[in-house]
Amino acid sequence: MTAVLDTPPDDAPHVSKPSRWAAPPRPVWEEPPNKAGLAGKGIALTLACLAILFPLWIVIVTSLQSKKTIDEAGGLVVIPKGITFIAYQELLSGGQVQKAALVSIGVTVVGTLFSMTVSVLCAYGLSRSGSLGHRGILMTLLATMFFGAGLIPTYLLVQALGLTDTYLALILPSAVSVFNILVLRAFFMNISQELIDSARIDGAGDWRILWKIVLPLSRAVLAVIGLFYAVGYWSAWFNASIYLTDQEMMPLQNVMIQLVQMQQRPVGLQAQINTGQLSPLAIQMAVMVMALLPVAVLSPFVQKHFKKGTLTGAVKG
Repeated sequence: MTAVLDTPPDDAPHVSKPSRWAAPPRPVWEEPPNKAGLAGKGIALTLACLAILFPLWIVIVTSLQSKKTIDEAGGLVVIPKGITFIAYQELLSGGQVQKAALVSIGVTVVGTLFSMTVSVLCAYGLSRSGSLGHRGILMTLLATMFFGAGLIPTYLLVQALGLTDTYLALILPSAVSVFNILVLRAFFMNISQELIDSARIDGAGDWRILWKIVLPLSRAVLAVIGLFYAVGYWSAWFNASIYLTDQEMMPLQNVMIQLVQMQQRPVGLQAQINTGQLSPLAIQMAVMVMALLPVAVLSPFVQKHFKKGTLTGAVKG
C-alpha cells in the first residue's frame, strides 16, 4: 500500500505565508493621496483662503474709496476705482480716533509687559517643585479656571480699589491668564535640571538662573504668550465699557464700536459727512482696518514659534 504525501511537487509555484510579525495594512486615510486627492485638497484650501481674504479685501478697498464710488456701488466696493486716503486722514487728524489709538497702544504695551512679568515669575516659581507653597498655589490657580466670582463682585472690587475711570482698570482685572502660566510652567519644567544644577554649583541664584538660562532658552514660548497677551489687550473692549465713563479715555475698540454703530461721531467727522465729502461707510471700514492692522503685522513674525512654544509646553509638560 503506497502512502500519499501532502508535499507539493517540485515544479509547483511557491506561495509564501504571511508572517505573524508583518505590519497590518494601514487605513485608507494614512495612504499617500493620489492626484485626485491632491487636487481636491488644493481646491479646498483655495476656497478657504478666498473665504477669509475676500471679506478683508472688501473692507480695505471700501475704506480707500471716495463717497461717489461707494454711492455708485450701492455700499461695499469690490472693484476699486482709484484710491483716496481721506478716511484715514480724517481719522488720524488729531481727533478722538487718534487719541483712542494712542490709549490702546499704551494699554497694550504696559499691560503686556506687566502680564508677562507676573506670569513668568509665577510660572518659574511653580516649576520648581521645592518652592514654598508650590502645590497649594498651583491648586488655587487651577480652581480659578473653573470657578469665578462673577461680574458684579468683580466690579465692586474694582470700584472699592478706586480703579474706576483709570487706565489701571483696563489692565489689572485681566492681567493674568492661568492657562498662559501653565503653558510657561510646563515649558520651564522641560529645561534640563542638570543645567540648572550646574549653575547653582557655580554660585548662581534663582534670579540669575531665570535671567541667564531659563529665559534665553524659552524665547519661543515667551513670544507666543506675549502675542496672546498683546492681542487680548488690543482687542479688549468690555472692561472699558463698564469701568470707564469718560469718553476721552476710551480705547480704539470702543470708539470703533461707536463709529460702526453710528452711536457717536466726532465733530470733525460729522461735518465732513454732512457736507458730502466723506462716506460713513468708508469711516467704518477704515476704523476696522486700523484695529486689525497691528495683529496682522505682528502675527507672521511670531507664527514660526507657535508649534514649539505652545505644543511643546502643553504636550510635554
